[in-house]
Amino acid sequence: MLEQINKDLTSALKSGDKFKLSVLRMLKSALQLEALNNKKELTDDVVITVIKRQVKQRNDSIKEYQSYGKDEVVNDLNKEIEILSVYLPEEASDDEINKVIDEAFQEIKPTSMKEMGLIMKFVSEKLSNVDMSKVSAIVKQKLNS
Repeated sequence: MLEQINKDLTSALKSGDKFKLSVLRMLKSALQLEALNNKKELTDDVVITVIKRQVKQRNDSIKEYQSYGKDEVVNDLNKEIEILSVYLPEEASDDEINKVIDEAFQEIKPTSMKEMGLIMKFVSEKLSNVDMSKVSAIVKQKLNS
């Protein structure tokens, strides 16, 4: 995966796509920082974790900028997310998520919000390519009903 990012970075440099180039350079910097901080090799799993973190940061920023009416910045952040999302595995569908959550409820039989952590752990072990904030919202809704 790291090879593909480097190839895309070179391609963006040659084609003159300054926006994509800057996003990929930021990603490469984040990956190098991760490698330095954790003193470990950049495997595909580590790269995916870093990219997910980058996407989450941009999503958080989008919420902030939307509250201030900064639509141009929001559009740029959405473009950055599109570029970064190319390197992420496809996310689990809503049906898959609900199926695993239902399995968790059948196995754990939660009675209150106290068991939410157990359910979240169960889901994260079964599905690696899922937005946990989405899972959290679904679990909260099921626990409260």
